[in-house]
Amino acid sequence: MQTYLIEKDKKSVKLGFKDANLTFITPLLKALNEDSNVALVRYFDRHPELEDRAIYVEVNKGDPMKAIEKAAKSISEYYTVN
Repeated sequence: MQTYLIEKDKKSVKLGFKDANLTFITPLLKALNEDSNVALVRYFDRHPELEDRAIYVEVNKGDPMKAIEKAAKSISEYYTVN
């Protein structure tokens, strides 16, 4: 799976996921929705042969990429076996 930046501004970001499945995206969306600093999370899933899956994240304050990193770290910690 490749992740790439589609668009970004001060309070929002849209990321694309090439060859992605919902195994990663679903827990990421859940973790983002649980973050009180995240104002809006949207998931875009169109025809898989025409367009990649994508998410849009808007934050109340700070860097939206930091919110995504925080959510990804939370997922990683949850699924890591010690």
